[in-house]
Amino acid sequence: MSQINIVLLEPQIPQNTGNIARTCAATGAALHLIRPLGFAIDDKKLKRAGLDYWHQLDITYYESLDDFFQKNPDASPYFFTTKARHVYSDVIYPSKTFLMFGREDAGLPEELLKAHEASCVRLPMRETLRSLNLSNTVAVAVYEVLRQRNFEGMQLEGHLAKLCWESEQTSKKEGSCL
Repeated sequence: MSQINIVLLEPQIPQNTGNIARTCAATGAALHLIRPLGFAIDDKKLKRAGLDYWHQLDITYYESLDDFFQKNPDASPYFFTTKARHVYSDVIYPSKTFLMFGREDAGLPEELLKAHEASCVRLPMRETLRSLNLSNTVAVAVYEVLRQRNFEGMQLEGHLAKLCWESEQTSKKEGSCL
């Protein structure tokens, strides 16, 4: 199982879940989906948003929030909510991290947040807005955990870096690339 775990409680929008699945595949994070889902798993919008990465995804389904906690007894999730007092980037995430996100239209249940207030975190944003898009929030959260781990296991340079190095070797000019 991955050391970064994305948990979606009752996601409703297939495109968001597809985008999150793609983020999970690209980063090696595991995806946990807690039913009921607002779409069918074979929804073409879900599949399209996730592109052709579905075979590279570590995904687990649960019947309920209780089912998730029963099957993951050591999980101590960080709960992402606009209602939190703490900023997501102030947390030092443990080696096995669970990041939990709620429904697009309702967020996480209030009683869950109250029971875990110290583990509730938020992304800062302007006061006049309700929230960010779910898939964007997940991406920001996952990359914060990866940043804290110095992007271990991630490819840090693209092919342009190699082309630049080769160009410098051919021209014998260092620093000729940006």
